[in-house]
Amino acid sequence: MSTNWEASKRKLMTLAERFSHSSQDYRTALLQLLREFVPFDGACCTAVDPQTLLSTGAITEDGVEAIHQGIFEHEYLREDFNRYDHLCKATEPVATLSQATEGQLERSDRYRNVLLPAGFHDEMRAALKYDGACWGFLTLFRSQGRPLFSEQERECMLALAPLIAYQLRKTSLSLPAEENTWMEEEMGILMLSDQFTLLAANPTAEKWLSLLRQWESIDRGTLPRPVRAVCSRALSQLAESGHTTSMAKVCIRMPDGPYMTIQASPMNSQSSTVHLAVLFGPAKPADMLPLIAEAYGLSVREKQILDQIVRGASTKELARTLHISAYTVQDHLKSIFVKTGVSSRRELIWQLFTRFGVQANQ
Repeated sequence: MSTNWEASKRKLMTLAERFSHSSQDYRTALLQLLREFVPFDGACCTAVDPQTLLSTGAITEDGVEAIHQGIFEHEYLREDFNRYDHLCKATEPVATLSQATEGQLERSDRYRNVLLPAGFHDEMRAALKYDGACWGFLTLFRSQGRPLFSEQERECMLALAPLIAYQLRKTSLSLPAEENTWMEEEMGILMLSDQFTLLAANPTAEKWLSLLRQWESIDRGTLPRPVRAVCSRALSQLAESGHTTSMAKVCIRMPDGPYMTIQASPMNSQSSTVHLAVLFGPAKPADMLPLIAEAYGLSVREKQILDQIVRGASTKELARTLHISAYTVQDHLKSIFVKTGVSSRRELIWQLFTRFGVQANQ
């Protein structure tokens, strides 16, 4: 097992080097490579916002796209085995449906209503976690008539998952060094039915939909996964409490561009029909900084300091706000500089304001 593991690790590292700047290309090539380690008949690899666990884009293989909406519905609106929000908290974030149901797959509503009608049998799910944060979901499917996923195959994926997660984390920061100026200033507004049928959209929203479809390699009739994710989360909040406690939101690092957010919220209506409003716009510091800080591996205290730096706080103000000495602030700043690859506060601010499109808080 150790020889096989080392060979698999080398192949994954080589793949990561080839596709170091493109999450989409990396995940497409990854699914082909994984077949050498764990054979499967269909797959989906989704990048997620580690703060909300909502999709920032998915790569699906033939046969899976057709059932993707059903998978979303069972993930957000129904209780079932191996839900990803549960796997992310599990000691071992990789599980098979056959093991979870003790070989009785029909106990799963997802199996009965989504997988079985599509010709799929067993399912393996992996929450792609690195250093405590989840950066993606990987789902592998076996067709009817094929063997169930074995415990050895599950352990293999358990060993490979952190390497995949590390690469997804890395690509989330692969931004150009130049200042980003192409972000749309106008808010994109989209109206959907509760069945995710497009009702209306302004021109800015149409642009975002076109870009997201292009990056996910899906056709015009398919709703991008990040939009589905925020809408599903909004509907799940509505179903659980009768109202939404907060707007469902996902923060996305756009390829060759800055961070943006997609938000969804149910609209009040005189009838019982539920409509969803979806907003596209530039991300705010509160949306971006947790993601950037997590990717750089900053500690809790370092994240607090980074937030205050963006707000324009001086060293004395930082010390007073955080109830620590100025010397301790300087020690934390040095650590932040090392982790972010800069040498001064000025360089750190430049990187946040230009490479990541962060705007200073007012």
